Amino acid sequence: MTDSHITQAGTGNPVAPEGTRTAADVVTPELITRLTRGVAGSGTTVSHTPFTGDVLASALPESTPEDVATAYENARAAQRAWAATPVRRRAAVLLRFHDLLLRRQPEILDLIQLETGKTRLHAQEEVQGVAIVARHYGRKAPAYLRPKGHLGAVPTLTKVTELRQPRGVVGLIAPWNYPLQLSVGDAIPAFVAGNAVVMKPDTETALSALWARELMVEAGLPAGVWQIVIGDGPVVGPAVVEHADYVAFTGSTRTGREVAQAAAARLVGCSLELGGKNAMLVLRDADLARAVDGAVRGSFASAGQLCISMERLYVHESIADAFLERFVARTKAMRLGTALAYGAEMGSLVSERQLETVTRHVDEAVSKGATVLAGGRARPDIGPYFYEPTILDGVESPMAVCAEETFGPVVSVYRFRDEGEAIERANATSYGLNASVWTKDARRGRAIATRLRAGTVNLNESYAAAFGSVASPMGGMGDSGLGRRHGSEGILRFTEPQTVAQQRLMPLGPAFGMTDEKYADFMTRSLRALKALRLR
Repeated sequence: MTDSHITQAGTGNPVAPEGTRTAADVVTPELITRLTRGVAGSGTTVSHTPFTGDVLASALPESTPEDVATAYENARAAQRAWAATPVRRRAAVLLRFHDLLLRRQPEILDLIQLETGKTRLHAQEEVQGVAIVARHYGRKAPAYLRPKGHLGAVPTLTKVTELRQPRGVVGLIAPWNYPLQLSVGDAIPAFVAGNAVVMKPDTETALSALWARELMVEAGLPAGVWQIVIGDGPVVGPAVVEHADYVAFTGSTRTGREVAQAAAARLVGCSLELGGKNAMLVLRDADLARAVDGAVRGSFASAGQLCISMERLYVHESIADAFLERFVARTKAMRLGTALAYGAEMGSLVSERQLETVTRHVDEAVSKGATVLAGGRARPDIGPYFYEPTILDGVESPMAVCAEETFGPVVSVYRFRDEGEAIERANATSYGLNASVWTKDARRGRAIATRLRAGTVNLNESYAAAFGSVASPMGGMGDSGLGRRHGSEGILRFTEPQTVAQQRLMPLGPAFGMTDEKYADFMTRSLRALKALRLR
């Protein structure tokens, strides 16, 4: 893109060219009717696009708690036959979905952009992530779920098999910030484990989940296995938890605590991926060009509305000036835009509420002495919720932006003298979701990673390396959540372990005329022999 294709508003970030297609070209009444077919809803509601604030989808079905109960009834009826389907046939559905998703991604890219306000490249990251998850569980689910033999109470006499039974119907509450990745991406392992799903997406981003459901049904998932309900979180959310056999929630820590309490009261399990105040550490030997690029992507992807994005940046004092010179220049040059096409580097915040939080954090920090190195202002000339990518210096603990999750395009910079200090400051938070370390010394980077209190740590990358490595678990420590998505833990959370033990030849008790005393003596000698044989 040449300079002639970029317009400048004042001295702020440049604006990418507008696109030729509009929301009306994409979200038609026919599309809404098609995608909402079968959604349980007694009322109607609407969604909006952050790009303009205008209505995006009208007449969306709005569910009541009674509609949620009906959705669970339908899901339970469909789940029994689905659970009886061989796991390899269930996994084949995921692989067909993978191919359909990649083939038809322009459709979902439009919807993600219109619903979230993010750029096309950041929307495409969601497609990448879901495709990787579908491929992984499509290939690995049979191994994760296969029966496993274990050593019995008495070797050869006791045969033990561990089975994995589906939980039943999973209640899945998905957030607005990654409406494809955090809806179907979490539903995929639940489905292949033999469960049905009742999902509540955010109303403002429901079309992305509905589109994914349609594609999954086309790939072979029985329609009744995936039920979607739409409505206000405080009304519909508790109903989803009330009927679930297991709950998977992604969202704020405050709401996550409420979900956990409601699930615990019913003695059902839950997994929670919650907030973060993620730290990026740039060591004195870091490759500056790569670290700057990582800071830009890590701080401003999806306008900072990413649970694992960077909000705290610790830079060694010996390279801080050189790093910041490059980082500030790159940030000020980022192109902002609304086009349904590639080209813009950052999009919009999703709502007035997010804009208010970002504005409050930045304005309060400045009023208490922080310095704005880049950004620091809204851009209503582009769209109602646009805010420039912002770098703050001089942030201190009394400021809200220092400890509270901003969830916007704002990063605070701190200088450190030694690595121990950086690690201590990075860990000085109740959150523990993601972290990033930049150094040319891989051994040192790994050593520092083990000392960081975060569920994922990326070396010379901000977030994508760990999140995209879906064979490994992803989740948070502390206030950042419970449980993990991805890997074996990401699918086994949707199952109940069942132990089947078969006793052969003789019982575990006195037999063949043994007295109690002789049986006790026999078992004592047997236990000593088993230890000597190093059996576990």
